[in-house]
Amino acid sequence: MSKASLDPVALMAKASTACSSARTLLELGDTDGASNRAYYAMFDAARAALLASGMTMGLDAGRTHSGLIAAFGKHLVKQGTIARELGRSFNRAHELRLAADYSGDPIELSDATRLVHDAEEFVATLRGASLTACPPPPHSG
Repeated sequence: MSKASLDPVALMAKASTACSSARTLLELGDTDGASNRAYYAMFDAARAALLASGMTMGLDAGRTHSGLIAAFGKHLVKQGTIARELGRSFNRAHELRLAADYSGDPIELSDATRLVHDAEEFVATLRGASLTACPPPPHSG
């Protein structure tokens, strides 16, 4: 993994792109794809927020999704920097992404719609809370 991939600004840009992709996939009716991209938008935004807060990624947080989610909860949610509801929505996103990627049943439209909305809110909130230098999401045409 290169140093550039661990830059908070680059990670937030990646998160914004994933949000746009999630919205597009949802509009096309691809609920599994939308759920995957929405989760990864949250994942990259969480990585960016942790790095911007000064936390260096430990072995567990840097290698596993559950490690990053746990670090986000411990260092940002439990410390009161980020609202608990955002932590809960990140956990729900992880569960839905696993179902979307590994189960045989498609994600329900209502669940995917909520997840995409939650991802957009999550990314916007983290950008505003700790990463004000990060670029806004790309405009859809």
